[in-house]
Amino acid sequence: MPEVETIRNALRNGGRGGESVVGRRVEDSHLLWERTLAEPEPKEFRQRILGQNVDDVGRRGKYLMLEFPGETLLIHLRMSGDLIVEKQADPVAPHHRMMLDFEGGLRLAFNDTRKFGRVWLVDDPDTILGDLGPEPLGDEFTPQEFHQMLHARRRQLKPLLLDQTFIAGLGNIYTDEALHMAKIHPLTISNTLDESQSRMLWSSIRQVLMEGIERQGASIDWVYRGGDFQNYFRVYQRTGDPCPVCGSPVQRILVGQRSTHYCEFCQTPPDPS
Repeated sequence: MPEVETIRNALRNGGRGGESVVGRRVEDSHLLWERTLAEPEPKEFRQRILGQNVDDVGRRGKYLMLEFPGETLLIHLRMSGDLIVEKQADPVAPHHRMMLDFEGGLRLAFNDTRKFGRVWLVDDPDTILGDLGPEPLGDEFTPQEFHQMLHARRRQLKPLLLDQTFIAGLGNIYTDEALHMAKIHPLTISNTLDESQSRMLWSSIRQVLMEGIERQGASIDWVYRGGDFQNYFRVYQRTGDPCPVCGSPVQRILVGQRSTHYCEFCQTPPDPS
């Protein structure tokens, strides 16, 4: 989520080398890989998007939201997507999948090497976003509510926290970092946490996400660039390195087919019984 929030801030306020798109009118659209557009059909999309003015840029979970009068353009970047504001005169880069041309010679390009990202133009965002869980930085996400949520389920914490219907926006990096900060093992069963542990995890989730946003996300591969949170990881991708708290080697296991990093000393494994 911090990476998506960083892109939202740039689209809304300018940044990452581009200008703000708020207030800009769409003059043309180019769909370069048809499956990028989930809905509506390409012809209808073009008819509906042309002439629209961007009122604002929002975010819900990992979805970016370009808000037009009466309609919303939802964008999920998935594994390798990025949104780039550039000049229309710039050459079309490899892996651009969709482009919107704005007045004033600006272009918003959806670049997606692996082609997993998707775009929806909808009247009601809840048709796509309605099943998402609460925003972890939202006012409605309280320690008390979080404790009740954890005890309403009986699941291992790592996959539960990654479930977007449980909490919207947590990814692999920030889940590992939050669990380590809270000193809770990733395989702990959710409804075994007491109120103190739940509050600690709640606080750690928020703290890790806020730090990630402050550092403009993490740049750990060849897709997203610009953040430096990777220089402050506690455990993520630090297998064998010393834990910053106790010095024990950071461990790596697979949980639900996701790499999971933790300290075996600081994060006591749950009782197998």
